[in-house]
Amino acid sequence: MGFLAFGINHKTAAVEVRERVAFAPDQLADALQQLREDTLTQEVAILSTCNRTEIYLSQDHPNPDAVVEWVARFHGMTVEELARCSYLHRDAGAVRHMMRVAAGLDSMVLGEPQILGQMKDAWQSARTAGTLGPYLDRLFQSTFNTAKQVRTDTAIGENPVSVAFAAVSLARQIFSDLRRSTALLIGAGETIALVARHLYEQGVQKIIVANRTLERAELLSEPLGGQAILLNQIPDVLAQCDIIISSTASPLPILGKGAVERALKARKRSPMFMVDIAVPRDIEPEVGGLRDVYLYSVDDLHEVIEENLRSRQGAAEAAERLIDLGTDEFMQRLRALAAVDVLRRYRQKAEHLRDQELAKAQARLERGTDPQLVLAEMARSLTNKLLHDPSVQLKQMSAEGRAEALTLAQELFALDEDTHSVQGKS
Repeated sequence: MGFLAFGINHKTAAVEVRERVAFAPDQLADALQQLREDTLTQEVAILSTCNRTEIYLSQDHPNPDAVVEWVARFHGMTVEELARCSYLHRDAGAVRHMMRVAAGLDSMVLGEPQILGQMKDAWQSARTAGTLGPYLDRLFQSTFNTAKQVRTDTAIGENPVSVAFAAVSLARQIFSDLRRSTALLIGAGETIALVARHLYEQGVQKIIVANRTLERAELLSEPLGGQAILLNQIPDVLAQCDIIISSTASPLPILGKGAVERALKARKRSPMFMVDIAVPRDIEPEVGGLRDVYLYSVDDLHEVIEENLRSRQGAAEAAERLIDLGTDEFMQRLRALAAVDVLRRYRQKAEHLRDQELAKAQARLERGTDPQLVLAEMARSLTNKLLHDPSVQLKQMSAEGRAEALTLAQELFALDEDTHSVQGKS
C-alpha cells in the first residue's frame, strides 16, 4: 500500500493562489467523492486551511499526475499553474510530512496548536464521506499520536504564538493604547476566538463579533462583555471600529471598498487597522489602497511571527527527531501488515488444499481402503501440493540468475545447517 501527500502552502504559494485552491466546508463531501472516483483512489482525505490545501491518499499504486490534474480541473486552473507552486511526498515522505504538519513544524507559526484540530477535522470529514479506509485511518491515528508526543515531550508549544497573536501584536504597533480601541471581529471560529482572547487580555474593552449566526457570535462575545451582530449589520457599526480582524469560510468577500469608504468618511479619516486571515479573503484587496487604512493579509504577518519563534528552535530539533521515530515505527507496522496479508492468503490456499485431500481420504475410507494407506497417501499428496508452487517459482528464479531468491527461501523455510544435519541422520 502506497501513500501520497500533495498540496500547496504558505511557503510555496501566495494567498491569491491559496484562495483559489481552497475547499469550502460545504464542498468537501462532494470533492472527496469526486476525487476518489475520478482518480480511482481507494482512500482519500483533504485538509484545507488558510495556509494550506493538502490531499492525502492511500492506494496500491498512487498516480500523482491524476491527482494534480483533478485539483487543477476542480478549481479551474491549469496543471502548469498548480505544478509551479505545489509539492508532492510519497510513502515514508508522505507519512513524515503529515506528522510534521500535525505537530505544527510546517506551519507559518512554528508549533501552533490549531493545525492539529484542523487535521482531526480533515480525518472526520473523510470518515463521514466514506473515503477514509483502514490504511489512511491508521496513518491519521499514528499522526495524532506522534503530534501529541511532540506536544508532551518538547517545549514546542510553550509561550504559544499564532496568527491570532501576531495580528494583535501588529495592532499594538498601530495603536499605542489598545484599551481605547473598538474591535470588530468577523467570524466565530477558533482563530477569531483566539484573537478575541488576546484583545481582551490587552485591555480592549469594546469587542463586537459579527457572524452568520447570532448564536455563535453571542457564545464568543458574552464572556468578554462584547456585542454580537449578524454579518449584514457590519455597515451599521463599521465607523465605530478601529480594529477589524476577519476569518470566515465565506467564498466571497464580506467587506467591500464602498462600505469602508463610507466608514472612513464618518470617522473623519481616523485610521482603521484590518487583518484578513481568511482564505479566500474576506476583505476586498482594493480596501488596502484607501488612505488611512492599514490592511494586512495572513502572509503579511510573517515578520511579526518570526520575532516570536527564535526561542522554539531547540524544541523544533527535538520534535523533528520524534517525527523521524514516529515515521519509522509506522512504516515498520505497515510492512508487518503487508506480511500478515500474504500469510492470510497463503493460509487460505493451504486450508483449501487440506480440505480437498481430507475429502478424498474420507471417501477412500468409506470404500474400505486400509486406513494406514489412506493416511500415507493423504500426507504425501498434501506435501506435494503445498510444495509444488514454491518449487516451480524457485527453479524459475534460479534459472533467471536471481540468487537472492534462494537465500530468502532458506531464511523463509529456516533451512540452516542444523536442518541439513538432522535430515542426513534420519
